[in-house]
Amino acid sequence: MRWGVSNFDTDDMQELLSVTSETNCATNQVLYHLGSRGIEFDLLPWQKEHQIPIMAYCPLAQGGSLRNQLLNDPTILEIAREHNVNPLQIVLAWCIHSNDVIAIPRSTQEKHVIENATAASIELSKEELDKLNKIFPKPHRKLPLDIV
Repeated sequence: MRWGVSNFDTDDMQELLSVTSETNCATNQVLYHLGSRGIEFDLLPWQKEHQIPIMAYCPLAQGGSLRNQLLNDPTILEIAREHNVNPLQIVLAWCIHSNDVIAIPRSTQEKHVIENATAASIELSKEELDKLNKIFPKPHRKLPLDIV
């Protein structure tokens, strides 16, 4: 039997594996997107090492000021223009570019479902990734999980 967990941090995952087999846990679902990168410090590398994928919920950021910041960021807009896509597709492409993360963006409109699927085919260059990392840097220390 396989199952998943949600909002488990590194300590929680270590405890989980101390009482069960890592082959039983199929995924850990956590908040993760370009503006919320705390898991990159320790949880994402730990799960990669244990071959347990991250499932990112809200990979396009929840509504509000952070989502607006992502959608209106000049670098994201420039990269989106270069790929002839919308900014949310760039944000989603960034989230899944490493193949270590499964993203589950919510959508109620067919057009957005198609755009989300198309984001998987966007290949961001090293230069583009470097630009995004400069604006939205990964953490340099352990951070608590962001939870919506």
